[in-house]
Amino acid sequence: MDNKIKLVKPRDTVEIHLPDQRVLSGPRSLAVGDFLAEIDTPQTPIVGAIVNSELRELTYPIQMDAEVSPVTMATSDGMHIYRRSLTFLLEAAFEELFPGAVLSVDHSVASGGYYCRVENRQPLNELELNELEKRMRELVEANLPFRRIKVPLDQAIAYFEGKGYTDKVRLLAHRKKDYFVLYQLGEHMDYHHGYMVPSTGYLKWFGLSAIEGGFTLRFPRRHRPTELLPPPEYPKLLNAFRQYGDWLELLGIASAGALNDVITAGRINEIILVSEALQERNISEIASQITSQREDIRIILIAGPSASGKTTFAKRLSIQLLALGISPFPLEMDDYFVNREETPRDEYGELDFESFSAIDDQLLAHDLRLLIEGKKVRLPEYNFITGIREQGEWVQLQPGQMIILEGIHGMNPALIPEIPPQQSFRIYTSALTQLNLDHHNRISTTDTRLIRRIVRDARERGYTAQQTIQRWESVRRGEKNYIFPYQENANLMFNSALVYELAALKPLAEPLLRQVPFGRPEYIEAKRLLALLEWFLPISSELIPDNSLLREFIGASILQNFRLWSNSSQKRLGHPI
Repeated sequence: MDNKIKLVKPRDTVEIHLPDQRVLSGPRSLAVGDFLAEIDTPQTPIVGAIVNSELRELTYPIQMDAEVSPVTMATSDGMHIYRRSLTFLLEAAFEELFPGAVLSVDHSVASGGYYCRVENRQPLNELELNELEKRMRELVEANLPFRRIKVPLDQAIAYFEGKGYTDKVRLLAHRKKDYFVLYQLGEHMDYHHGYMVPSTGYLKWFGLSAIEGGFTLRFPRRHRPTELLPPPEYPKLLNAFRQYGDWLELLGIASAGALNDVITAGRINEIILVSEALQERNISEIASQITSQREDIRIILIAGPSASGKTTFAKRLSIQLLALGISPFPLEMDDYFVNREETPRDEYGELDFESFSAIDDQLLAHDLRLLIEGKKVRLPEYNFITGIREQGEWVQLQPGQMIILEGIHGMNPALIPEIPPQQSFRIYTSALTQLNLDHHNRISTTDTRLIRRIVRDARERGYTAQQTIQRWESVRRGEKNYIFPYQENANLMFNSALVYELAALKPLAEPLLRQVPFGRPEYIEAKRLLALLEWFLPISSELIPDNSLLREFIGASILQNFRLWSNSSQKRLGHPI
């Protein structure tokens, strides 16, 4: 029987199959970026590719027939590549213009940017900042290649020792692999946690803006990938990050490598206890500030993004207030959802419970006003099974009693417009991670929250890491629309980050992430998070105090069954979002 199978010599060409069923043929070993350059120019630039379910750089050579999907700046992976490459461009230009100074890329800015500061010299003045941006644009115009070099680990360590980058040396001292990948632009070399664009010519959209104590490296957001949003002012966010930076300095842990050194030296218990004490002192100071305004404040609003620890923070704040003689009354914003048939839908046709229109803000404002006036109110109770808002219990506040209202829209001024500002106290809560891998490789606050949520979802809800990652994009979209634009409306910000937490989350998160099946869209994100956790040495969760905010995610919290009962109601604090 002739099955038409025969031995042949390898072709000189390979084919790539695109998602839209088009097929391109070209020479074997040609870079995937060269293939993609032949397709119709998309509205957003292509900065990477998914080749047979693996994320690749555009310089990746195609050795055999492959399924290929372009990765553009409109995607999360694409923006990671773009921003990482832009940071490399910044540090190369900075080193050239300001030798001897140290550039630190500290943290993100909601409108699209990184806050940067300079060490070993005064902050850049306006003239110097303009000079730096001009040099970056000259490098972009020259379209210089980013060379990817694989070197022995000891050679990389020796290079960074020669440059005086002790934070990088400390980090690499704990690396298990005997090789390391560096990128080179001209004479400048560094590593970056992830892939890069092929050359400087891709990095056309950026800006530098001065801000107190440093500057912002501005870049586009995914929804408008070739535009820069106006430079924002973010004094409260900046202050929260600076406070955490001061704590890291007090602890002597300036980077992930320093944390690993502490773990190796057997001093992690000390770091955990001091970190927890600093956070508890912060909560106590917030409670004292509220108490000092007890004659005016009637509502405490708490808001923040997912997995920021709002529930545990609300409980610990309530305990501190009780110790100061104030009995807060917990009110759940979720009970003010409109009926499901009235719930708005997003652009994908899905129910959008995070939209401001999903809340009956008029009823909420009405009930709050009556409660503040000391009148009886029949609270609603939302039935999540039927999607109908039902009648709840009658309540009446005691004289001087404050309301704690936790919910996504707490910082939005449209939530309670009729209540005088002096009667409310707004607290924004998030895990504002300041501990970075080193001066140039930052750890995203979003990544920290996602890892927290993966661990909590698996323990409490039985979700796989794949399911949590799958839902994360929708969660992030709600945060960008309804939380981040209003964060500076807070009276103050509470930073729920703990310096040691990724080391504690690592042994819990890694097995979950490894179960994400290869070939699924979520696999690429799981692999990226695993690569991040690889930089941290693990610690046992048994070392973590039972009232720690981190216990909200890893379990066994002494506060899990803590319920704040008022004198007039059996209402309790809400569940985690």
